[in-house]
Amino acid sequence: MSQQKNSPDAPDSLPEQLRIRREKRQRLLDRGDQAYPVAVKRTMSLAELRRAYVVVKPEDTDTDAAPAEPEQLVTRENGVTYIQPGGDSGDEVAIAGRLLFKRDTGKLCFATLQDGDGTQVQAMLSLAEVGKEALDQWKADVDMGDFVAVQGKVISSRRGELSVFVNSWQMASKSIRPLPVSFAEMAEDTRVRQRYNDLIVRKEARENAMTRIKVIRALRNYLEGEDFVEIETPMLQTIHGGAAARPFVTHSNALDLDLYLRIAPELFLKRAVVGGIDRVFEINRNFRNEGIDRSHSPEFAMLETYQAWGDYNTGATMIREAVQHIAQEVFGSQVVTLADGTEYDLSGEWPEIEMYPSLNEALARKFPGQPEVTVDSTIDELLAIADVIGLKVPKDGGWQHGKLVEEIWELLSEDQLHGPIFVKDFPVETSPLTRDHRSKPKVTEKWDLYVRGFELATGYSELIDPVIQRERFEDQARLAAGGDEEAMVLDEEFLAAMEQGMPPTAGTGMGIDRLLMALTGLGIRETVLFPIVKPEQS
Repeated sequence: MSQQKNSPDAPDSLPEQLRIRREKRQRLLDRGDQAYPVAVKRTMSLAELRRAYVVVKPEDTDTDAAPAEPEQLVTRENGVTYIQPGGDSGDEVAIAGRLLFKRDTGKLCFATLQDGDGTQVQAMLSLAEVGKEALDQWKADVDMGDFVAVQGKVISSRRGELSVFVNSWQMASKSIRPLPVSFAEMAEDTRVRQRYNDLIVRKEARENAMTRIKVIRALRNYLEGEDFVEIETPMLQTIHGGAAARPFVTHSNALDLDLYLRIAPELFLKRAVVGGIDRVFEINRNFRNEGIDRSHSPEFAMLETYQAWGDYNTGATMIREAVQHIAQEVFGSQVVTLADGTEYDLSGEWPEIEMYPSLNEALARKFPGQPEVTVDSTIDELLAIADVIGLKVPKDGGWQHGKLVEEIWELLSEDQLHGPIFVKDFPVETSPLTRDHRSKPKVTEKWDLYVRGFELATGYSELIDPVIQRERFEDQARLAAGGDEEAMVLDEEFLAAMEQGMPPTAGTGMGIDRLLMALTGLGIRETVLFPIVKPEQS
């Protein structure tokens, strides 16, 4: 079928740069060359080249030129070749990379190739070495952004730049679309949408991606060193549970059954504890059909751990030690330097505050004369305080005591949460999977960890009484029947597992994306490599 003239891919409809690059691609094909070969010769990576060959830096800066009398300027020691400015190792290599710089100047052309890890090496093409035809084709057909493969001797330019003095070259992959101009200065939204370009051009983007990998590796190392076992739980579930959140709904054609994308792995990890895996964890992908902002994403990574024979104090110690271990292993210090240049101290013991006492302290400080908030405060009393402090409450009246207390506390205590700090002992209504406090009525053994003003992790003394758990689920079911889309549903299979008997257990959850935020000072869209974004209008 012939291409429609008004198609966006029709030659007349393409932007000039794309049209010119397509013409170059076709020119390569017409003369029998390959624009996208299945393989090219490559004897080492650019990083391996730089490790194997080291330039002894010059003290003067003569103009670049092909080296003279090279054999006098090279020494070898312990597998490394040291080259003085203007020296020629005599070693021929084949390398490849993306072209990020190109300067065509008469009989001598310069190029900078970059590998995926950001390592760069200079290539030099001279008329005398490659011949007129190959040099002319290089000038005419090669653009910045192309992948090219070159062969030649490893030398140092007279300016002291490690280089490959090329005797032949080949296109490895023709780039049809040009790299952005001044990409590092473009808006965050553009960087997120075009993360592939962000990784090519911006060093920080590559470092952020590698930092995430190192952080997760260090987290696993810590947990495995503490005898935790990593397992996998289902992402597709017949019942959504383990957290209060709106789920994403899908449908199985084979089962003719609506399914939910996992909002949390909790109820399956607890089944593992019932089955005898005493220390279990999962670094998982969760999906919650909620808002998107600087610290929230509908798809996110999270760590959950469950430790038999522990309680919420055990979990708090474990999370603190894990974060400190990661900071030390990845960044070399428990005092981390954030993206804005400031330092954040994660070392030592972390302070603890209780929700109700800290709420009343902040209330007395900011709004003197208001009555104290207690576990017995009525909804009307809490609504009156909310009105005084400027907290917006839904008009449908769906917030119960626990939700009102937490929202009032968060608004009043915002200035206390730079942390790291543990906030302990939450209302029962907002913690349906957590056991009642052993000595304080109407609160649960739950903590939230705040770091730099946002919640990083949470921990519980897990509720293991199946009778009380059923009552909590029934309370949640009533909320759901009343229109609460985030309420949990009654899970009979989970209750059957609990009725088999579950040991006293500490449970924790920590957002991986937020952990990266805490350690680097970046927003969530920078700590996630490919965050979800709304499609652009064409």
